[in-house]
Amino acid sequence: MYNYLISFVFMLFTIALSTLLERKVLGSIQRRKGPNVNGILGFLQPFADGLKLLLKETIAPEKSNYWAFLLSPAVTFFLSIKLWTCIPLDAFHFPSSIMFGCFSLLIYLSLGSYGLIFGGWSSNSKYAFLGGMRTAAQVISYEICLGFCLIMICLMSHSLDIRDIVEFQSKLWYVFPLFPFWVLFFISILAESNRAPFDLPEAEAELVAGYNVEYSALAFALYFLSEYLNLVFLSAISTLFFWGGWSPFLFCSQLGVPGSIWFSIKVMLHVLLFIWIRSTLPRYRYDQLMKLGWQVLLPCCLFFILLGVILMVHITKILSFGSY
Repeated sequence: MYNYLISFVFMLFTIALSTLLERKVLGSIQRRKGPNVNGILGFLQPFADGLKLLLKETIAPEKSNYWAFLLSPAVTFFLSIKLWTCIPLDAFHFPSSIMFGCFSLLIYLSLGSYGLIFGGWSSNSKYAFLGGMRTAAQVISYEICLGFCLIMICLMSHSLDIRDIVEFQSKLWYVFPLFPFWVLFFISILAESNRAPFDLPEAEAELVAGYNVEYSALAFALYFLSEYLNLVFLSAISTLFFWGGWSPFLFCSQLGVPGSIWFSIKVMLHVLLFIWIRSTLPRYRYDQLMKLGWQVLLPCCLFFILLGVILMVHITKILSFGSY
C-alpha cells in the first residue's frame, strides 16, 4: 500500500516539475522570463496552480450528461496512471510482472482516448464534441503506425516482455539500426499525446479549447495531469524501446551510476525534445494531419517492416549456413 502511495506522489511531483520545465524552456526560447515569483526560480508555481484548481468550484453545463461529464476526467487520469504498471523503471524494480507488456500498453493507450471522447460528448457543446471526435480519429490514425513500430522491435528481440527488449539493447541501442522506425515512432507519439504540432483536439483557433472547453477546477486538473503523465510515459516508452532503457551511455558503464538515473536522464531529454518541437513548429491543419498519418507514415512503416523482415531472413540464412 505504501509503495503505491509513494509511486503516486512521485508521479505528481514529476508532473509538477515537467510543467515548470516546459514553462521555463518556452520562456527561454521566446526570450522572456518564465515563472519566477512563487518560490526560488518559480519552483512553487506548479503547486500554487494545483492548489488554485483544487479550491475552485466544479461547474457542469446545465444540459450536460452530469455523471459522464464528471467521470470522464477521472477515467482518463486512472488510465494514465495504469499505463505505468506496464513498464519497468530499471533492471530490478518494476511495478508489475506482465510478460506481455507491449500488448498491455497498447490496450491502455487505446482506452485512454475514451475519456477524452466522452468528455467532449457529455459537455453538450459543439466545440467540445468536435474536439472529442478529432481525438478519436487522430488516435486511430496514428496508433496503427505506433503499433507497427513496436511489432518490429518485438521481432528484433523475439519477445513481448519490455525487460527482455531492454536487455537485447545492452550492446547496441535499437535507435541506430532502426533510426527510420524511431522517427516514425516519435511522430506517432507526438500525435498520440495531442502535442504540438498535432494538438488539433485542443486547437483554440477553431475549437476554443477542444474537448475540455467546459471543464474547470478539479475536473480540468485531472485532464491536465493526464496529458503530462502521458507525455512523460511516451518519453519513457521511446527510451525503453529505442534508447536502451536503463543501459548507460557509451563509455559510461564504469561509473557505477544506477540504471534508474540513466533512464530518468533519457526520459528528460525526450521531454525537452517535445518542448522544443512545441516552441518551433506551427500547428498542422486537420486534413494535413490525416494525410500525414494515412498517406505518408503508414506506407513508410509498412515498407520498412517488409525491408527489415527480408533482411532478418537473409541474415538468419547466412548465419545458419556459416554454422554448418
